[in-house]
Amino acid sequence: MRNTEKYTRQFYEPPETKSLWRKRSYIDKAPIWCSVDLRDGNQALITPMSLSEKLEFFSELVKIGFREIEIGFPAASDTEYEFCRTLIEKNMIPDDVTIQVLTQSREHIIKKTFDALVGCKNAIVHLYNSTSSAQREQVFRKSRDEITEIAVSGAKLCEQYRRKYEGNFRFEYSPESFTGTEPEYALEICNAVLDVWKPTPDDKVIINLPVTVQLSMPHIYAEQIEYMCENLKYRDSVIVSLHPHNDRGCAVADAEMGLLAGADRVEGTLFGNGERTGNVDIVTLALNMYSQGVEPHLDFTDLPAISEMYSRITGMEIYDRQPYSGKLVFAAFSGSHQDAIAKGLKYRQETGFGVWKVPYLPIDPRDIGREYEGDVIRINSQSGKGGIGYILETRFGYDLPKKMRESVGYLVKRISDHAHKELQPDEVFGIFRENYINITDPIDLPSVHFKQENGIEAIVEIVYDGHTGTATNSGNGRLDAVSNAVKSFTKLDFSINAYTEHALEVGSSSQAVSYVEVKSCGKSYWGTGLHTDIITSSIKAFVSAINNMLKAKRNEYDHGKEW
Repeated sequence: MRNTEKYTRQFYEPPETKSLWRKRSYIDKAPIWCSVDLRDGNQALITPMSLSEKLEFFSELVKIGFREIEIGFPAASDTEYEFCRTLIEKNMIPDDVTIQVLTQSREHIIKKTFDALVGCKNAIVHLYNSTSSAQREQVFRKSRDEITEIAVSGAKLCEQYRRKYEGNFRFEYSPESFTGTEPEYALEICNAVLDVWKPTPDDKVIINLPVTVQLSMPHIYAEQIEYMCENLKYRDSVIVSLHPHNDRGCAVADAEMGLLAGADRVEGTLFGNGERTGNVDIVTLALNMYSQGVEPHLDFTDLPAISEMYSRITGMEIYDRQPYSGKLVFAAFSGSHQDAIAKGLKYRQETGFGVWKVPYLPIDPRDIGREYEGDVIRINSQSGKGGIGYILETRFGYDLPKKMRESVGYLVKRISDHAHKELQPDEVFGIFRENYINITDPIDLPSVHFKQENGIEAIVEIVYDGHTGTATNSGNGRLDAVSNAVKSFTKLDFSINAYTEHALEVGSSSQAVSYVEVKSCGKSYWGTGLHTDIITSSIKAFVSAINNMLKAKRNEYDHGKEW
């Protein structure tokens, strides 16, 4: 890379802290969640949401479980103002939900903000001004004292207007560009605002410490948060809030480490939408907690429906590999991964439902509305016998013997490889059905009768390459007798090596499935039989295996090998 010398570290390390967050290995309770989809998220869209879309999105956020929702900047435009008024006048805000509105530290904006809140039962008025050294020097060209005066005067105006309007109004202050602000100064300006508002345990104030631009590694942000938590005035009456952006791709890590460092609240968006690289992804944060047994108090049990709503309204696509919500995040194409997942799920069924510990799956996909067959086990040329067998068993009810899974697996993989595409479950079953179930060419046994003589005697009608005849032979069981009759008629050399059966539990419980392996010249050939009668099912499986043997031998002969 060129021009490395033009860059330097722009963050400020705080004075030494106790670094207690380093000793904590997990987050043990959910934070207060605040969705900023309708403000931060909306302003980042190419085409901002319409009023009707905002109303639908708001209702979905309430349904998910958000109890604090930033709805916008009412003084910024007529659309923003109308949205706020519509929510209030149509009584769309549940009593346990608090809307949050943003305002700059200017009197006419603060007044219009409070005008927009007339009739609102619960609201957070969010005051902000930028405090970073870059903004002070380059944008405002003001001293620290002058920047502090902007914040303090805005805080005083908010307090004055709160007294004039009815409603339960709480306050939030953000030193915007906190991560580019000297920690001592960030503390100074926040404490100056707190001295105006004088929070109490019954009237708490939110101090929001945003990663407006990500400048450092996450552990530095954690140190900054711990420094603020240790030194803020009125700490028992202050809710410390995080608002991470994702410029370095570390928004989730910033939020998690910030919570370990003492923060109480997180502002973010569904799926991380937001300006530049986006805000912190609340879906990922919440489900990370869920994966470690912590109740997030947000409902993502139908994540596909939430994803559909989000994409439809915002026009944003969710990346296929985005944690939890992406289409492919649970998908296993690798044969070894599929085999481990299939065995893990089977082990779970056999041993009972305890703590989730299935290989390659950090959470149970079904907990968030995903399915094993379509979302987890995906079939292509990289797949293995375990995944293909799992699809046939769980989706269609065919529990193939272990050795047969290899035969079927190689065939399905070969077809996928030649077609250069993923195979859907119905296509996998179609391949299995066409090549293994009730195959009647070049041999068919239209009728079979048994007599109890010399063990079991079978009288078999045989159609072989267009020729029809009857053969009779005995054996130590019905299938053995039929096999001996076929041998005597066709002069084929083979032996039955394996036979299993089970009821077909998917589709129709009255049908029986049989699997037969025949061996000839050291090679195995499999067939499957399906019928309401278990004896007929086993015979059909045997005939299918013989036909697969004949087809394989004739294919070898056509390619110059001796039969």
